[in-house]
Amino acid sequence: MSVQSAAVTTPAPAGPTTKQPPATTALAGGATGADEPAATRGRTSIADVVVVKVAGVAAREIPGVHAMGGGLSRTIGAVRDRVPGGRSNVGRGVKVEVGERQTAIDVDLVVEYGVPIADLARDVRENVIDAVERITGLEVVEVNVTINDVHLPDDEDSAPEATSRVA
Repeated sequence: MSVQSAAVTTPAPAGPTTKQPPATTALAGGATGADEPAATRGRTSIADVVVVKVAGVAAREIPGVHAMGGGLSRTIGAVRDRVPGGRSNVGRGVKVEVGERQTAIDVDLVVEYGVPIADLARDVRENVIDAVERITGLEVVEVNVTINDVHLPDDEDSAPEATSRVA
């Protein structure tokens, strides 16, 4: 079975002071004119960050996924999560390439100890493909799952609680 490769749209490298807009992809080209049906007047563009967020949420929905991202991104994310008013990054651990009609997705995971990794990777792959195709309308050509670590039951995720000096 052959998979048709998608043309990837990536912005040209920017100069040191030039800020580029986020990458987007055109999902549907529309026609113009008053005699065209309302649903076809205009075009729809989907930013890469939309695919990243949808894939990140879908991967986290699978039982056995402890965290997402590589070691450095998890460390930076843990610091960001502890800052008051900070939000967690649902796209952590997800990279995408988006073409005009297709997308390819890479997901980095930390799994719970004891969970069969092959089954977990299959479930993540299926859930990510279903969510991205359903929500964005893009065809997902591949989802590459990388397991970066295993979370052991005795690993501590949080700092020890401080004891109170007053009752």
